Amino acid sequence: MESRVLELTTGRSPAVIDITLEVSEFCQGRGGGLVSIFLPHATAGVALFETGAGTEPDVLMAIEDLLPARQGKWRHQHGSPGHGRDHVLPAFISPSITIPVVDGRMTLGTWQSIVVVDTNVDNPNRKVRLSFLAG
Repeated sequence: MESRVLELTTGRSPAVIDITLEVSEFCQGRGGGLVSIFLPHATAGVALFETGAGTEPDVLMAIEDLLPARQGKWRHQHGSPGHGRDHVLPAFISPSITIPVVDGRMTLGTWQSIVVVDTNVDNPNRKVRLSFLAG
């Protein structure tokens, strides 16, 4: 298995970061197999969806509606107000996904992009482990 770590800065506000290009470059020249995208963090997730058409703010709005970041709502209360919701997020947006790769290219759908979804304003520095398992 081949692996590398991608380092991201997500900022000090909830963010959706497109990493499709970086994952695609990692897969180039590797033939067929599976690529795993894994965030070793308890407060962020990785997802597949269309970007650039308004989905990013829609996802952040849906998270805020479903998991409001208000003080006192969450039992997990260290960190910034509402930080407990950040620890609930990976139950809804997984910290990992696996994508088939054929001839060095991910088999994503036409409108699918790989994104990191991060609502944790306390930790703007993220690592994403990319691993390729040849088939």
